[in-house]
Amino acid sequence: MGFGMTTPQILWLRRDLRLADQPALHAAAQLGPVVPVYVLDDDAAGHHAYGGASRWWLHHSLAVLARELGKRNSRLILRRGDAVCELTKLSRELGGAPVHAIRHYEPWWRKAQGALAKQLDLRLHDGNYLLPPGAVVTGSGTPYKIYTPFSKATLEQMPPRDIIPVPEIISHPMTWPVSDVLEAWGLLPDSPDWAGGLQDFWQVGEAAAHERLSEWEDHVADYDEARNLPSRDGSSRLSPHLHFGEISPAQVWHALKHHRNSGWQTYAKELIWRDYAANVICEAPDYPVKNYRDGYGAELWRDPDQDAAAAADLKAWQNGRTGYPIVDAGMRQLWQTGWMHNRVRMITASFLIKHLLIDWRHGERWFWDTLVDADYASNGVNWQWSAGTGVDSNMFVRIMAPLSQSEKFCSADYIRQYVPELAELGEPYIHDPEEHGCRPPSYPAKIIGHRQARERALAAYRMLKI
Repeated sequence: MGFGMTTPQILWLRRDLRLADQPALHAAAQLGPVVPVYVLDDDAAGHHAYGGASRWWLHHSLAVLARELGKRNSRLILRRGDAVCELTKLSRELGGAPVHAIRHYEPWWRKAQGALAKQLDLRLHDGNYLLPPGAVVTGSGTPYKIYTPFSKATLEQMPPRDIIPVPEIISHPMTWPVSDVLEAWGLLPDSPDWAGGLQDFWQVGEAAAHERLSEWEDHVADYDEARNLPSRDGSSRLSPHLHFGEISPAQVWHALKHHRNSGWQTYAKELIWRDYAANVICEAPDYPVKNYRDGYGAELWRDPDQDAAAAADLKAWQNGRTGYPIVDAGMRQLWQTGWMHNRVRMITASFLIKHLLIDWRHGERWFWDTLVDADYASNGVNWQWSAGTGVDSNMFVRIMAPLSQSEKFCSADYIRQYVPELAELGEPYIHDPEEHGCRPPSYPAKIIGHRQARERALAAYRMLKI
């Protein structure tokens, strides 16, 4: 069904690849035929253009969305290049069509939204967070800097807005604009194709997101405890679906809000943490690349670009060859699946920063390239929390003990899965085979002892504060 002479409405898609609870789609569909478009603009994001794992997810998510639009006699138009130029050109092709989009807060998208608004009729909608960033402020009207009061204030405004259904009709224009072919973008890896583990671990797309939510709801009551146990895999694994907007946080909240257990209460705070991170980058757009706190200069860190030993340690961390089983299991899980258990993310981050004394930004960059849920705000906020450099962060002198963390949180089966060299070891030996004298020859010795690393980190910190 077309709309004849009615002006088409452009739907600009980014991290909102869904049809349900899509405020921009809903608004566009009320006004005329809809032209959904995704523009791959790597240059705008610069050093935070999508990494390899995210590009794999993006390819499959766009393919799923295109199929779903096709079932409704619609299409997904693909363009590559400068988003402002491409959308301005497309608007002119369609007779001055307005552009509807969900508001994004990464600095490159804020810049693009500002530039686009000067060129055409841009209509922005909120829909990627529980509440729009900037909506939760202190009594004096200023942004919260600390998470805990931010969380309490957000909870006072819950539940979030009502869910918006898929439009009954998504009408199409009389003629469709020219589109790129998704496969021509080369988002999938080849030579070699390293994505086999991702394919085995994930189902991508809007329907898969809701299926995962439905499955996990049966386990949400256990989340408060299970989220810390890598061998139980008690995480929701909704993070990449949320990042790419295949499901909205409002949909998740409304699906789970009837639960009255500590698991849901803890998970709700994780959703709020996601909102908190978005608020942080609104106030500090370069947060994922620049220390928030002063006093953490380059002299604190060993520089892999100048120090061969530091470079070797960074590579061992990336490859899961540190001699610390829980760290190595996490890093190998990340490489194989594009994801890592929440507790292990904290352990591996702390290890890089404090055991190896390597600047957190090297970790942020590695996670950005290897995580399917790599999120500009959350990734940066989490790394600065671990480093002690952030607005609300763990103190640098609080150094995680990975070996005791491994045993405390029952990680043996997790280690066996991702570090097969140790699969035959029982407990407690598997957590620290070197200490127990049973390290297999195929598994590396520790690149540094825990006590030595701790003393080195504290000494470096003391020197920094002199």
